[in-house]
Amino acid sequence: MKNKTALFSYFLNWGLVGLFLSLLFLFFQGYIQLSFQGQTPKPEPRQTYTGFSQAVERTAPTVVSIQVARLIKLPVLSANELILRKLLGQDSPHIPSPKTSISSGSGVILDARGYITTNYHVVKGAESIQVSLNDGRKTIASLVGEDPETDLAILKIDLDNLPQASIADMNTVKIGDIALTIGYPFKIGQTVTQGIISATGRTQVSANTYENFLQTDAAINPGNSGGALINSRGEIIGINSLIFSETGSFNGIGFAIPIDLAIGVLKQIIEHGYVVRGWLGVGGQALTPSIIYKLGFRDINGILLTEVDEYGPGDQAGLKPGDIITHLNGLPIETAQDILNIVAAGQPGDTFIIEGLRQRENFKLEAILGQRPMVGPEKS
Repeated sequence: MKNKTALFSYFLNWGLVGLFLSLLFLFFQGYIQLSFQGQTPKPEPRQTYTGFSQAVERTAPTVVSIQVARLIKLPVLSANELILRKLLGQDSPHIPSPKTSISSGSGVILDARGYITTNYHVVKGAESIQVSLNDGRKTIASLVGEDPETDLAILKIDLDNLPQASIADMNTVKIGDIALTIGYPFKIGQTVTQGIISATGRTQVSANTYENFLQTDAAINPGNSGGALINSRGEIIGINSLIFSETGSFNGIGFAIPIDLAIGVLKQIIEHGYVVRGWLGVGGQALTPSIIYKLGFRDINGILLTEVDEYGPGDQAGLKPGDIITHLNGLPIETAQDILNIVAAGQPGDTFIIEGLRQRENFKLEAILGQRPMVGPEKS
């Protein structure tokens, strides 16, 4: 019985060895055939990392250099100075010729018809404005309109085949997103810098009436003002505007005007020549902890009205100094900037629902917005 078992194991083992060798032969035979037929599996080609070059290539042609010429004001001789010159024998005092200063900035073509957005401070007081395109073309630009309250201005050039920047959806912009600036710093030519979105909704960082800045650590230097802040897809998200710096150069904190605000200004200036905004005719201040305590509240969000223009929309609606506004059209109010921005987004004739507190009692009023004066105090 043992001999039969041993014999069976012997044939079984050799059978398995034979089967393995047969399978191994078939494998190599198939591999050799594939090799001769040019079907040997090839490794996939390695993808080359291109960084953000495609995003830059998409937007760079729309960013322009702006050169601004301004006349330098010369001192005017007073009547006494003229008399003194005459007494000293200077009957024909030398009158120096006016001098011109040249400054530079950047701009973005937001409309292929030739409309360019830049900063108001770039072109303020300009005698002439020259625009240089990325493709080498140069031309004189006309000033269509300006909006000092947002530090924006709109220029117009008359050239064919102009590119147009792609506009980002601002609802998708998040803190930490990659951000690239494109502009013309220090007159050295178009330059790209990279960083991230450091913060959104920044206020009280400039002299602008309306603030809602994007903050970035992408380098913004003199000459970058008016240039583009873009995302990693090459879509423009802001117009570079200012920096925080003790030296006037890059210090890690820069600010850009959100592109949706810039587009709104562009459309209004093209249509009207200026920006039309809603106006309520009130001014106020934030509720600090000490004010809240003095008013007898534990915790409340809103704005304490300190001014109500006589016969203005707010006055006609029944608002009074000392009122606390907590909501406008259902939107919560926490800062004076909130009122400015919400009211400015409305149009003259719009009805606004105002909710708040007066002497600790809730109230609800309706106001018909007027048109914000073009020049005046910073009131909503």
